[in-house]
Amino acid sequence: MSKTLHLIAMLAALLGGAAADAAEVVNLYRAKAIVTGQTEKNRPAGFAQCLTDVLVKASGDPRLLDDPRVAAMAKDAAAYISEFSYRDRMEGIPVHDEQGTRDRPYDLTCDFYPDKVNAALQNLGRTLWSPSRPRLAVFLAVRNGPSTYVLTDDGKRGPGQRESFLAASWKLGVPVDLPKQAELAAAGLGFDTLAAMDLASLDAAAKTSGADQALAGSMEFSDAAHGWIAEWRLAAQGREHRWGVRGVNFDEVFRVGLRGAAQILSGNGAPG
Repeated sequence: MSKTLHLIAMLAALLGGAAADAAEVVNLYRAKAIVTGQTEKNRPAGFAQCLTDVLVKASGDPRLLDDPRVAAMAKDAAAYISEFSYRDRMEGIPVHDEQGTRDRPYDLTCDFYPDKVNAALQNLGRTLWSPSRPRLAVFLAVRNGPSTYVLTDDGKRGPGQRESFLAASWKLGVPVDLPKQAELAAAGLGFDTLAAMDLASLDAAAKTSGADQALAGSMEFSDAAHGWIAEWRLAAQGREHRWGVRGVNFDEVFRVGLRGAAQILSGNGAPG
C-alpha cells in the first residue's frame, strides 16, 4: 500500500464508518445583510442584497450575482419578503458620544415567500436546487508566511477563518464539515500531505467520515498579490474541476470556493 493510501486508511479508521447522507438545508429562503441603522432609507439596499443572495442560494448558480435581470428584480425586493428583523451587531456596547442607534451596524434578516422566489428563478431560466444537498468534507491547506496548517473544526489556528467558512456555508446553502485536529494529527496528515493528495483518496475519506465527497483547497497569503491566492478542487460529472482566486481576503476565498462547488453540484456548469 502506498504511503498516501495508508494515511487515508488510517484517517478513515479514526473518523469511523458512518454512511454518507445528504444534508437538508434549512432556511433555504432566508438571507442576511449588514446594514447601518434600521431606517427605511437604508432598508432597500439590504433587501436587494438579500434577494440576490437568496436567488443564488436557492438555485446554486452564483452567476446570478452579475445578472442584470436580478438587479432589476432587486429594486422591488420588498415584494418578495414575508418578514424581516434586525439584530444589533454592537449589542451590549453603549452608544458612543454622538453616535446614535441609526449609525450602528445591524444584521438584517429577511425571509422570502418560497413561491415568489421559485417563480423568479423560473423567469430567470433557473430551477430550484433541491434542499437535500451533498455534504462536503473540506480539506484546506493554509500557508501564511512561515506558518502552515490545515484548517480544522477545533484547531487554535484560523479561528476567524473557520467562522468565516461556516458563514459562507450558510449563505450559499452548501453543507460542510471541517476535520478535527486530533484526527488529522493521529493519521499523520498535515499541510504537505494534503496538498499532494489526489481527490479520489480524499473522496474516500470524506465518505467514510459521513460526508458525501471532498472539497480540497489551498490558500497562501501573498504580499505581491495584496491578498490570498487560492485554488479549489472538486470531482463531479466524471472529471476534476479546478478554480481559484487571487488578491482577496479570506472571506472571499471561502465564498469563491463554495460558489464554485454550488455551481458544479447544482448542475449549473463549471465555474469560469
